[in-house]
Amino acid sequence: MRIIIDAMGGDNAPGEIVKGAVRARRELGVDITLVGREAEVRQCLAAENCEDIEVVNATEVITMEDDPSTATRRKKDASMTVALNLLRDGKGDAMVSAGSTGALLTGATLIVKRIRGIRRAALAPVLPAGEHGVLLIDCGANVECSSEYLLQFAYMGSFYAKTVMGAENPRVGLVNVGTEDTKGGAMQHETFALLKKAGEEGRINFVGNIEGSDVFGGKVEVAVCDGFTGNVLLKGCEGVIKFMMHALKDVFYKSTKNKLAALALKKDFTLMKDTLDVNKVGGTALLGISKPVCKAHGSSNAESLFATVRQAKHVVDSNIIGQIKENIDYMRIGSSGDAEA
Repeated sequence: MRIIIDAMGGDNAPGEIVKGAVRARRELGVDITLVGREAEVRQCLAAENCEDIEVVNATEVITMEDDPSTATRRKKDASMTVALNLLRDGKGDAMVSAGSTGALLTGATLIVKRIRGIRRAALAPVLPAGEHGVLLIDCGANVECSSEYLLQFAYMGSFYAKTVMGAENPRVGLVNVGTEDTKGGAMQHETFALLKKAGEEGRINFVGNIEGSDVFGGKVEVAVCDGFTGNVLLKGCEGVIKFMMHALKDVFYKSTKNKLAALALKKDFTLMKDTLDVNKVGGTALLGISKPVCKAHGSSNAESLFATVRQAKHVVDSNIIGQIKENIDYMRIGSSGDAEA
């Protein structure tokens, strides 16, 4: 298996990206192609005493200042653009980037293309909740959605939760302002009806509407929502987690008695902290793209990049794209999803 990595994407590129790639090569046994400014990348590889990683030269870099909707079209020799073209041309099995989320989403859609019949690709991070985690789909790729988009998100999320996360019969919930069937606006009502029908047909395990608090309450493995709602929910969760970690630390250092208690709980506290650490969790898959593309955090260090490569490997092994293609007829409304944009 070969993973193509955008070596120049992210705040800590190329140094931390290369370190993570080297670790993935050694520990996961995958072949790696690093795409970026060759001299800089090879210098980083030399510092890691690594000579068995392929490097493809790309002279340009897509920055956060670039317009994400046009970046990959304007910068033909950017590391992200070249990496996506390599994936499209079959030079690798998956692609990873810590660069601009918008540029990666647009580039993947234009270059690698969506799965035929899928209306929109979605960002789907796994939140640290429950036995298997909770897949939040979408979390920012599609601010405005139709009921058909959300139906497709539910299917893709269900396949991912089962094949990648290991949930045998993943429960799917529609994020709403209340759990009653009548809650929400027109789009939520339409989506609820579609998901309920899919559930009755036995195609997904739809459990109904869920509130934001239910996402971490162990009620679902897949939380479906539009990108605006998902992004607000995700960032809110990240903020609460940071606040709680700082608050716990303040409590543990408050007195000698608390410090002794902290010492006794250190191992368990470290394990809990690791489950909430974005660097250990990795990034998010772009579900709906015709080949595996994974977005690493923009601030990724070597550990985070390694975790995202590991995630990309799981996506390839799961054959989730094949599952989506096999079920695409159940994921469309009428003929509106037949044409590939």
